[in-house]
Amino acid sequence: MNHHADAFAARLRSNRLSRRDALWLFGASTAAVAGLQGCATSPVTGKSILVGLSEEQERAIDAQQAPHQFSADLGPVQDAGLNEYVADVGRQLHQNSHRPQMPYSYRVLNANYVNAYTFPAGAVGVTRGIMTELDDEAQLAALLGHELGHVNARHSAQRQGQAMVAQAVVAGIGVAASNSQWGALAGLGSQIGASALLASYSRDNEREADALGQEYMVRCGYPASGMTALHQMLVEQEKEQPSLLATMFSSHPMSTERRDTAKRLAETRYATSLKAPAQRERYMDHTAGLRRIKPTIDACKNGETAMARKAYQEAQNQFATAIKRTPQDYAANLRMAQCLQAQGHTKEAQRYVETAKTIYPQEAQARKLSGVLALSAKDPARAYAELDAFDRMLPGDPGVTFLKGISAEGMGDRLRAAQHYNAYLRATRSGEAAQYSASRLKAWGYLK
Repeated sequence: MNHHADAFAARLRSNRLSRRDALWLFGASTAAVAGLQGCATSPVTGKSILVGLSEEQERAIDAQQAPHQFSADLGPVQDAGLNEYVADVGRQLHQNSHRPQMPYSYRVLNANYVNAYTFPAGAVGVTRGIMTELDDEAQLAALLGHELGHVNARHSAQRQGQAMVAQAVVAGIGVAASNSQWGALAGLGSQIGASALLASYSRDNEREADALGQEYMVRCGYPASGMTALHQMLVEQEKEQPSLLATMFSSHPMSTERRDTAKRLAETRYATSLKAPAQRERYMDHTAGLRRIKPTIDACKNGETAMARKAYQEAQNQFATAIKRTPQDYAANLRMAQCLQAQGHTKEAQRYVETAKTIYPQEAQARKLSGVLALSAKDPARAYAELDAFDRMLPGDPGVTFLKGISAEGMGDRLRAAQHYNAYLRATRSGEAAQYSASRLKAWGYLK
């Protein structure tokens, strides 16, 4: 056992988990899925391309990994009409794509940052942060069309086969980053950044996705200028508040060149489409509820940005503003709890977590945070119950398996703890959590 694990074990046995320990526990979570490389034919160009995944693997990754990322982005918004509206627009687009047979799905997520993303087989997430910045349905079609472009060109299969999946981190909601002896933590700021589950695309990938997205939206009767308008909005926002678009530009490299290319194509190849309606009124009707809480979303966005630079009081003020405007906002309450937890205010944080659980009982992240807060409050039995609830709602997060081991050990249930540590080691053999798990199993005689 290394001396870090020894010290942690001593604190655990004496029920004296520090705030740093709790933060580390909440951030510990890794998953590995192997991808295979091989050649395939591009469904778009017909040419041979080197891919990292078969189509079967693409589908499996969506089924296994997408739910964890969507939960990390606080789940779909609790507005069935809005989610169905976005799905309707998406269905029109993918039915006119090169791979209409893929299992596409669409949801608007409670995440406040500006982004949209897709998994290899077409599980698409659009953040509420970007939905409130769009002006019409044509821009939404451009956004979704671009993501479908990545699926149809198999960019995810090419780039995510091993780079995305082999060492993917499924961390759920993290906390403020720290350089503790246990290593870098998964931070709230990293949730503003792209998840390790998602691909970072090259500029060539982005150009091809733009071109395909523009083609798909025009096939569906939208004006090609919607793609130009989408890019123009992003360019303007990047100039005004670059930190708020860090995620989108890290995974989707942006440039005025892409905007200008979309404009040129709209005015030449797709010139006849420009008379088509952009469906602004329909977009405004379907997003009215979301746009009503735009000040809340913006306050959350500002709070998350402050959290990323460890400006906790500023972040707390922003989340307080959001909650005052919209008391029953799940994201605002959960982020406030996380901000308070990062400052060591465990009891106050738990109050906001309980509110979040009441607001959105089907969403798992509040359970995970509640479990870590219970560990901080020296209540391992309650921690185990909360983490077990998370596991039932969203199975397959190795980090929760490890945390359940910590909780069971704190309860004095060595056998159950050993089972969880062993399960965690089956998922990953690297990192401090793996070292700790192995050290306990060795100390208890389960490993030599």
